[in-house]
Amino acid sequence: MDKEEVKNILNLIEQRDDAEIKRLVKQMYPADIAELLEELPAEETLFFYRQLPGSLAADALMEMDEDERKEVLNLLTDEEIADTFVTHMDTDDAADLLQELDVEKQESILSHVDDVEQAGEIIDLLRYEEDTAGGIMRKEMMVVNENWSMPKCLEELRAQAGETDEVYYIYVVNDEERLQGILPIKKLLTSPNVSKIKNIIVRDPVIVHENDSVEEVVRTFERYDLVAIPVVDSIGRLSGVITVDDVVDQMRELHEKDYQLASGLSQDVESTDTVTRQIGARLPWLLLGMVGGVLNSIILGNYDTVFAEVPAVSLFIPLMGGTGGNVGMQSSAIIVQDLATGALRPDRVGKLLTKELAIAIMNGGILSLVLFVYNYLFLRNAVVMASVSISIFIVVLFANLFGTVVPLVLNRMKMDPARATGPFITIMNDLIGMFIYMNVTNALFKLFT
Repeated sequence: MDKEEVKNILNLIEQRDDAEIKRLVKQMYPADIAELLEELPAEETLFFYRQLPGSLAADALMEMDEDERKEVLNLLTDEEIADTFVTHMDTDDAADLLQELDVEKQESILSHVDDVEQAGEIIDLLRYEEDTAGGIMRKEMMVVNENWSMPKCLEELRAQAGETDEVYYIYVVNDEERLQGILPIKKLLTSPNVSKIKNIIVRDPVIVHENDSVEEVVRTFERYDLVAIPVVDSIGRLSGVITVDDVVDQMRELHEKDYQLASGLSQDVESTDTVTRQIGARLPWLLLGMVGGVLNSIILGNYDTVFAEVPAVSLFIPLMGGTGGNVGMQSSAIIVQDLATGALRPDRVGKLLTKELAIAIMNGGILSLVLFVYNYLFLRNAVVMASVSISIFIVVLFANLFGTVVPLVLNRMKMDPARATGPFITIMNDLIGMFIYMNVTNALFKLFT
């Protein structure tokens, strides 16, 4: 929306010209409406929302930031929320919306939903964890019985079409509601005389289970290039469907989460969050970094004799910590990416470690040679030449393997391996790199003196 359009709508809101507002909003996108609503004061927000058609109001609400959405919901009665939003939402969006509210308010809103079947489906979705397939699936889908004839099938599909906005696949179940396969639309059109649907279905479709993680769902979509995937329970009954638009949202959230973990944030935060919440997300890693710095100073304090005799040794302290951190971050980032996409299988771990060891030896050898030549040309100190080159080789070797192993261990412990790409790797490599450098330097100092 351009500034003139926004200004025009704001003027209409001030004039309480509801007829003209209703005419204009029909031409607007939900995302533009959401952006406009976030700028309005409470009184104007309430008036404007009440002019929106139910489906448009529901879509706009889901486009809003979570905190802004809660503010809007607080302005409305539970009955208005049920009539204006929940009734016009897909079941997965309605469940997501209610998930943000306390249990008492959830129950109150659901009690005002006229469609008992829809309310029941939303209640079913609320029992799943948010980060599972069941937590992101929707109930709206086209379902037919394998024993139906084609005329019966077409009749039922026409009846279901009114409740389903998007049709990606037609799912086929048996009398026990167990998923049997998919009915291709082409076969639906070209097989008018088939006696039973089960004779033309595609069996063994790709599925996910209700308790599969969101990460597993995303990997399945990527692997098979799907636009929708059925969700089944533990005995194979069709529970719902996950569509590609839901997966795109999940991929974005997973990316944001991994990026924040890698940046040293212990929880999901946004710039609009409170000061207290942001401090809680940032402070733990800052404290850990401070502890790492104190331990580094303790390590350095034990080698004051070496610094007094060979001051040039101190020039390479930042180099050791920085190189170790960079190498560890590179290794861990590659492993985390492979784990996230499912490209790293258990049978490949041995080959992976061997490859990383070879890479570390080559990189470490090249860096050691470059530093040796530099020190030979400019410093001409035997202790510095030897200690820096040997130390950087060992540091690169260790940091590379450490950055590879830590994500694998975290993944095995059912922890998010993305944590390994953050300050943890940097701090640990800095500490161990400093320990290696000072011990190598001290040993060579004693040897040459």
